[in-house]
Amino acid sequence: MHKNDNLSPDALRALQTERLQKVTRHVYENVRYYGSVFDKLGMTPEDMKSLEDLRALPLTDKETLRLHYPFGMFAVPMAEIKEIHASSGTTGKPTVVAYTESDLRVWSEVMARSIACTGGTRDDIIQNAYGYGLFTGGLGVHYGALELGAAVVPMSSGGTQRQLQLMQDFGTTILTCTPSYSVYMAEQARSAGMDPRHSTLRIGILGAEPWSEGMRREIESAWDIKAYDIYGLSEIIGPGVAVECPGQDGLHVWADHFLPEVIDPDTHEPVPDGSDGMLVITTLTKRATPFLRYATKDIVSLTHAPCPACGRTSPRISRIKGRTDDMLIIRGINVFPSQIETVLMGIEETLPHYQIIVTREGALDEIEVQVEVNEKVFSDEIRGLEALEKRIRREIESVLSIAVRVKLVEPKTITRSEGKARRVIDNRKI
Repeated sequence: MHKNDNLSPDALRALQTERLQKVTRHVYENVRYYGSVFDKLGMTPEDMKSLEDLRALPLTDKETLRLHYPFGMFAVPMAEIKEIHASSGTTGKPTVVAYTESDLRVWSEVMARSIACTGGTRDDIIQNAYGYGLFTGGLGVHYGALELGAAVVPMSSGGTQRQLQLMQDFGTTILTCTPSYSVYMAEQARSAGMDPRHSTLRIGILGAEPWSEGMRREIESAWDIKAYDIYGLSEIIGPGVAVECPGQDGLHVWADHFLPEVIDPDTHEPVPDGSDGMLVITTLTKRATPFLRYATKDIVSLTHAPCPACGRTSPRISRIKGRTDDMLIIRGINVFPSQIETVLMGIEETLPHYQIIVTREGALDEIEVQVEVNEKVFSDEIRGLEALEKRIRREIESVLSIAVRVKLVEPKTITRSEGKARRVIDNRKI
């Protein structure tokens, strides 16, 4: 366990305050945008005397980064930049982030802490099936594995048959990829006559997309492993911001590097521990592209209670419950895809592959949930399928409080992804 994983609340707060004051001075002097923010508020870095003073500042978000594309948010000269990543955003300019040598050391450290938190050690063989390149997932895990001293197999995403073959040949013990890809790999293994439950895997470190407890149970059963949620985003550092421990009861935030707040997304006021809100993070040690109060758009709850499972005192966030920007508003109701997934994962006849199709018919928005069912159910008589459709529709409607259509489809009908699964297709012309 890292020495900062179980600091007392007072010691952690003192360290965070010291680092906040340093990063505030750094961005004020070196990032024109932040300099203007402080000047407009009539503030200087010396006004940042406590963590609460941070709340006087506005949020930073993707749009802020796009407005200053490509290098306007850099806080160091280009000579100090060692690595540059860019998002693959679907609209507008990509968001660009950079790393100095010290940033890469921090990234390696927090990822090593994350792998160790799940039970990983230097004796493990880590098959890294996150994408390498501008996406931060692959390289983040790679750096952390090296820092931990484990062997890393830099597979990147895709090439599923080769992934499975090398996993078998090498005796891989930890798999890192998106949750949906781990499900797809298990499916492909069975199709190839392999039983994924008999693999050498013991741990899955899965992230980059929201997933439910139901999908966790599906993955753990399919592979006979423990599956852990890992959280990160490129703007903060990449993967390694937070991760679950064996208690699987919230993700430990490495709060000596990343200061979390959870706020009401409408009022921006802080919400109490245990209440849902938008996660906001301030980078306390990043040099190249430090951000104050970055709005992640992820909906979580936060607790500062020590973890009963592992003893760490670092704050914990819940798994992602949705996003403020992929939240669907259907007939005035807020709908998160994760709500629908939770229902589907609780119905044993369904497979963990689904899509939510949103259309607008006249003035009304309509949702159709397409979900795969297993072969036995699909080959059943029509009456049985209709009864299952009604049951799924009733359970979804009880959660969402709006009417939905449900369409059962046969196995392997819904397009698979070797990266993030495309769960929502919004065909409305809004």
